[in-house]
Amino acid sequence: MKISRVRWACRRGMLELDVLFQPFVENHYEQLSAADKHIFVKLLEGEDPVLFAWFMGHETCSDPELAAMVIRVRGRTAP
Repeated sequence: MKISRVRWACRRGMLELDVLFQPFVENHYEQLSAADKHIFVKLLEGEDPVLFAWFMGHETCSDPELAAMVIRVRGRTAP
């Protein structure tokens, strides 16, 4: 997927997710492997309430690849 489409997909309906995804894409996405880029794009296909629950630690993702990407994004965008 082109980076412009990934940037667009990072624009969410929740500010909390925008604050996580947009800096990650701008600063780290290009360095990901092709496989990890695919996983990140798959993550972006999730519904905002589900993603919010995963990123805020209220729920754990059952998909190990997505769960690892959640941890990676959180770790790269932490203050």
